[in-house]
Amino acid sequence: MALKILINGGKGRMGHAVADAAKAMGMTVVGSVDVGDDIATPLAQCDAAVDFSSHLATKFLLDLAVAQRKPVVLGTTGHSAEEKKKLLALAAQIPCVWAGNFSVGVNLLFALTRRASAILGSDYDAEVIEMHHRFKKDAPSGTAARLLEIILEERKLDARALRHGRAGITGERTSSEVGIHSLRGGDVVGDHTVMFAALGERLELTHKASDRGIFARGALRAAQWVVSQPPGVYDMQHVLGLQ
Repeated sequence: MALKILINGGKGRMGHAVADAAKAMGMTVVGSVDVGDDIATPLAQCDAAVDFSSHLATKFLLDLAVAQRKPVVLGTTGHSAEEKKKLLALAAQIPCVWAGNFSVGVNLLFALTRRASAILGSDYDAEVIEMHHRFKKDAPSGTAARLLEIILEERKLDARALRHGRAGITGERTSSEVGIHSLRGGDVVGDHTVMFAALGERLELTHKASDRGIFARGALRAAQWVVSQPPGVYDMQHVLGLQ
């Protein structure tokens, strides 16, 4: 039986990409809605909701999904740390895949970044560089935020170690800081580079996306997976068996 999905954020670029991918993958779109539309009715008809809307709409969707016991795939970014903590507690009541990036290649990048962070010591300076199209509203990207989380976790650092760009007389770089640089321009779908720079050598792990369809197909793969899972918050590492 074809999976029935609801697309929240249907008028956006990712919403259109998910609709196209769903058709190609033989799924049925029972609703394509945006902020202000009736979500409850099509949500009741779907097997899973796929969300690429606004961070302002996440709680509303999760409240309805919890009430109706519907699995959700969340790809929306831009939440503050405090917001996300509350939303994660809500999402844990249903089967939920929440990822900043649904690309298979990017999720391999996450795994490689964790491995490199564990092997390379503090004498390797870690920096994350991301670039997206001029229309993106949040920074850093959800993918970059996850890469930073991985590096901080492996190096036993907290968010105070982050340096969002640098300006002025900053002094010499310390071994306990992690840089993040967000570039915006043109129609770039998404570029991410993790750099480990030491005296005498530099390692760079890079992923470049050229087609938004990779994220849509990954999100739908997550939807296929999550409908058979118990309540809890998962990410694409779980979906792909990389966890």
